[in-house]
Amino acid sequence: MTTAKLASLMARGAEFLGCDAAILCGAMSWVSERHLVAAISNAGGFGVIACGAMTPALLDAEIAATKVLTAKPFGVNLITMHPQLFDLIEICAKHDVSHVVLAGGLPPKGSIEAIKAKGAKLICFAPALALAKKLVRSGVDALVVEGMEAGGHIGPVATSVLAQEILPEMAGQVPVFVAGGIGRGEAIAAYLEMGAAGVQLGTRFACASESIAHPAFKKAFFRASARDAVASVQIDPRLPVIPVRALKNAGTEAFTAKQREVANLLDSGAVDMGEAQLQIEHYWAGALRKAVIDGDVEGGSLMAGQSVGMVTREEPVAAIIAELMEQAAQALERRTA
Repeated sequence: MTTAKLASLMARGAEFLGCDAAILCGAMSWVSERHLVAAISNAGGFGVIACGAMTPALLDAEIAATKVLTAKPFGVNLITMHPQLFDLIEICAKHDVSHVVLAGGLPPKGSIEAIKAKGAKLICFAPALALAKKLVRSGVDALVVEGMEAGGHIGPVATSVLAQEILPEMAGQVPVFVAGGIGRGEAIAAYLEMGAAGVQLGTRFACASESIAHPAFKKAFFRASARDAVASVQIDPRLPVIPVRALKNAGTEAFTAKQREVANLLDSGAVDMGEAQLQIEHYWAGALRKAVIDGDVEGGSLMAGQSVGMVTREEPVAAIIAELMEQAAQALERRTA
């Protein structure tokens, strides 16, 4: 009965995604690549390729390689400020990618139409109720409500507050997936009961057996507690840098210096605001690669959500999803007992 209850609450999200469990994997640059994405989709969840700063050629190869590893649906996360966004959309269409996730701000003019014209379903992030309404009016098919507890780029509002604001207003219109700080199934059950169609998790999957992250990167996660995952600080109000949550190390200090460098370039007129923001994005991509691929856990960026304290060991994706589903089912059973 409990399993049926969980399946019923997840039915809308699972149908929308085309998978068994309405659990998306957050797009983590360098981590959410073919192996982890395919493993998540094969285990009944929904994997999402993190395109990040990839060129169209690199994304083309990554999607093709993922399709070799899984016949299940998966999505592609694209950054709105990418200078070749429309070329990347064409690559997704070429491969008949079923779902595109747009992140990093409001979709630029024509991008929503371009994605949907090829038959893909479009998912966007909604950090506020007003933006959620605007996105749905624009034709977005589903929303992700992500709170500041998440890893990587974050907004200023907690997941629990966003869920209370947005789910009652929007869940009846489109599927809404809740993200940020989710590490156990009890939280999943709670958000489903509030009206969410499903959830998105990143940090819990970062250290899965199928993740290509360096062993030193994974060990840093296993040692960390929730309070070790801190948000970056903006040092210049003229440079609106989206905060990034990561484990505190020398790399977080280096980012402060990078902001000063970019602010000086803005002052001198050497770069415009768009180029300045791209430089920041490239910094994070490079710093994240240092940690994830090279294992430089001091100088690199250890992007992690506050749920990192619940990541204590390396285990297969299928085991992670099964545990989350079992915890959610048990939570629902306790509430109906």
